Amino acid sequence: CLENTDPRTRGRGIQLLSQVLLQCYSLLREKEVLHLVLFYENRLQDHHLVIPSVLQGLRALSMCEVLSPGLAVSVLKAIFQEVHVQSLLQLDRHTVYSIITNFMGTREEELKGLGADFTFGFIQVMDGEKDPRNLLVAFQIVRDLIAKNYALGPFVEELFEVTSCYFPIDFTPPPNDPHGIQREDLILSLRAVLASTPQFAEFLLPLLIEKMDSDLQSAKLDALQTLTACCAIYGQKELQEFLPSLWSSVRREVFQTASEKVEAECLAALHALSACLSRSVLSSDTEDLLDSFLSSILQDCRHHLCEPDMKLVWPSAKLLQAAAGASLRAYHCVTRSVLPLLLEQYTKHPQSSQRRTILEMLLGFLELQQKWGHVEEDESTLLSLRDPVCSVVFSALTDPSVQLQLVGIRALTVLGSLQGFLSPSNLELVVDHIIRLALHEEDSQSSEAAMEAAGSLAPTYPKVFSGHMVPRLEEELQSEREEESSRDHCSLRQRCLQALAAVSTHTSIVRETVPVLLQHLQKVQKGSEAGNTKDVVSVCQSLHRVALQCQQDAEGCWYYHQTVVPCLLAMAVQAAMQESTHSPLGKALLEEEVLAAMVPVISAATTHLSPELAAQSVSHVVPLFLDGEVSFLPQNSFPCSFQPFEDGECLEAQRRLVALLMAIVCSLPRNVAIPQQERLLRELLALSCSCNCPFTATTAAKCFAGLVNKHPAGQQLDEILQLAVNRMEPSLAEGPRQMQALTLLLWVTKALVLRYHPLSSRLTDKLLGLLGDTELGPAAADGFSLLMAESPDVLHKGCHADVRIMFRQRFFTDNVPKLVQGFHGAGPDVKANYLKGLSHVLNHLPKPVLVTELPTLLSLLLEALSCSDRVVQLSTLSCLQPLLLEAPQIMSLHVDTLVTKFLSLTSSPTMVRVPSPCQAPFLHPCPFCCPHPGLFQAVRIAALRCAHALTSLPTIVLLPYKARVIRALAKPLDDKKRLVRKEAVAARGEW
Repeated sequence: CLENTDPRTRGRGIQLLSQVLLQCYSLLREKEVLHLVLFYENRLQDHHLVIPSVLQGLRALSMCEVLSPGLAVSVLKAIFQEVHVQSLLQLDRHTVYSIITNFMGTREEELKGLGADFTFGFIQVMDGEKDPRNLLVAFQIVRDLIAKNYALGPFVEELFEVTSCYFPIDFTPPPNDPHGIQREDLILSLRAVLASTPQFAEFLLPLLIEKMDSDLQSAKLDALQTLTACCAIYGQKELQEFLPSLWSSVRREVFQTASEKVEAECLAALHALSACLSRSVLSSDTEDLLDSFLSSILQDCRHHLCEPDMKLVWPSAKLLQAAAGASLRAYHCVTRSVLPLLLEQYTKHPQSSQRRTILEMLLGFLELQQKWGHVEEDESTLLSLRDPVCSVVFSALTDPSVQLQLVGIRALTVLGSLQGFLSPSNLELVVDHIIRLALHEEDSQSSEAAMEAAGSLAPTYPKVFSGHMVPRLEEELQSEREEESSRDHCSLRQRCLQALAAVSTHTSIVRETVPVLLQHLQKVQKGSEAGNTKDVVSVCQSLHRVALQCQQDAEGCWYYHQTVVPCLLAMAVQAAMQESTHSPLGKALLEEEVLAAMVPVISAATTHLSPELAAQSVSHVVPLFLDGEVSFLPQNSFPCSFQPFEDGECLEAQRRLVALLMAIVCSLPRNVAIPQQERLLRELLALSCSCNCPFTATTAAKCFAGLVNKHPAGQQLDEILQLAVNRMEPSLAEGPRQMQALTLLLWVTKALVLRYHPLSSRLTDKLLGLLGDTELGPAAADGFSLLMAESPDVLHKGCHADVRIMFRQRFFTDNVPKLVQGFHGAGPDVKANYLKGLSHVLNHLPKPVLVTELPTLLSLLLEALSCSDRVVQLSTLSCLQPLLLEAPQIMSLHVDTLVTKFLSLTSSPTMVRVPSPCQAPFLHPCPFCCPHPGLFQAVRIAALRCAHALTSLPTIVLLPYKARVIRALAKPLDDKKRLVRKEAVAARGEW
């Protein structure tokens, strides 16, 4: 074939040889490679039909490690000389680029020996390339030419022209493109070429200016981003000639553009230009280009800051801040001119709205100073203006305008973060203003912002805040407590408590604030304000915030734990004993709401303890509950013994404190041993099954489940679980303790499901069986929500529970088929239970998983919407809304049913009578017995959101329903609830 006179036959022969070489090039010897290279170079002069196969052979040979010196140069010279690359097909051109890439990777020094001829040869190869697959390779070759210092010689401009002709990239990938090349890939690859060398500057910068001035937004953005990239490698020399034009283009765009993207890229480019000029080293005989550049910016922007109508104030301020933020030198240059002017303008403008604008600009410059931290005395304009700046900020804090106050508080926080800026007298004024705003400002926004500012500044000035703010807050709390209680005084008390928590962001301050908070709580226990549950809850919320702020500091965390936890336990035990002896004092501490507020305080104080300190703490707490060992508690002279696990009606108050035991033992790290754990588990199990109080029984079940979840696998765990099953099963079948047994079943099942324990499947099957029970079925169905949802106090990762990844997906795979099967086989009076359980499982499942299972489950979800149970409806609607957005093709098949169901639910009743007694005490709030009109409002809102989400389906599917939906959505426009009306407006408008 190789000697045949027919070019097609010769081509087939060379093709066969090239295919063989591509398989075995690594096995060739040096002489064989030499012989083949000479043969293939000669074939480059053959008929054009032969050339593609020749190039494939040369690609194989270019990968040979035994290639003799000089052959790479010889091959490339032959290609440059004999082959008109751009007349070849795309694949063959790609082969040429591959040969060049291979040789550049392995024969760099040889190719550099060609000098500029290699660059010129490549320019000829690339000139006219159009295919994006080839361009990505070609751009990479150009980057390597520059990065590896190949000689460009007199061909710099030609190399620039052959690449810059593609700028800006205008490429839209065809639909279903198998190559996956995106426009962004080409843009970034070309930008890397253009911004790879300062040698391109004289050609590139005029091109960028031209594109910045074009009408095409994509071209502007590309040009600005490329300019920003170039500034990283350019110096004064490259930019000098073009600075006026670049500044003119950037300024015009910021002043005139309506596009936030273009404005942001302009500011980034200006920042990069200023940074580039700041980096340049000045010699004695050169002009300081940074100084002259910033002078131009100041000249064009400064006067706009003084205009009465303030039209171009923000664009000018943004430009000045972008330039000033590039370096400390640029910052000093700009602020020297701008800060005095802004302070003067603030004084001139009496209106709050104008003052707010000016202060926000001033704040922008203050925030830039934060980048460099400490204020330098010798250079800083800011330090010389300390008094007027503080005066302006303090005046904003006393202005009646809330919006101006909020900007003033932000400015105050920034000033406080600048070390060495605020004088001692100014710091005292800062504290005074924060206290006034936090406690006495009518608007809650200003009050909350002031507290946040206190928390931000306290770690920087702990002595000031612990010495001035904490005593003032304590004094306010004391004086307020002595006055008669009213709504205003309650509000002030709440704010004092919140402020004490907010400022507790440093260990030394925590040591001051925690005793004040606990002292306030003790006043309640002693009866001076007996029954004020809301006040106790407020103290607990403040203590919880302090605990969260202490968690990252080991010293503060341990101080907090050993101070707060024993004190809370002592007060609660005291209150429980007084209740046992029929004393009226301290009852507020035994309210469910208060105990529920104490749990997160103790839990947050425990979760971040080291294992050693946690073990030390639990060694006191467990004997307290099991043996009544109160010696470690402060003020431990109690009127009777503490026996929460003993029988007797008089001990009911003591049993409620199991909630506090749960908060400690369920928050410990898993490697901390709990003393007398087996006995504790048996006591908790007995209490959860026998107690008549739903709160106590549920808390004991949760504590039992929390311990079981972390218990090491083995015989002891198996025995305690078998004991639990033996206690639950008879109670579930009949008797007065069915609900307690169901509660325990749910929490133990959750504990085991999270850790993939083998017994979990048996317990889940038991739960599935209860769905067919007419009495327990509805509560069991709601229990599926408990199994799938994140629990706030136990059995979550924050309290070190054993939570395996993807447990929800596993639960779904194992149990949803059983739910579906049970639904189909159930009687009409219990079908709703299966639908409710299913909707709870699906509602907590990750949406990508749900989308894959949608075709098989959608019919059941649609049936669930017809269920009369509002909880089922709400859960199902919450499930369907994201699916309408993520799986429109599947949902389109059921559009008729969806439209009908959603519209019927948009005007559901506002309230219905609810049954009692409570059917699901383990859920808070219980959907059965809470007089909760919000549930029905929530259904209407969810239905309207789903009707809104329907508009994401293909238009052609929706058009037949348009008139009907718009008519139907007119009714909820007159709903009594504002939130319903709001959703109705949005949905109807979209239709």
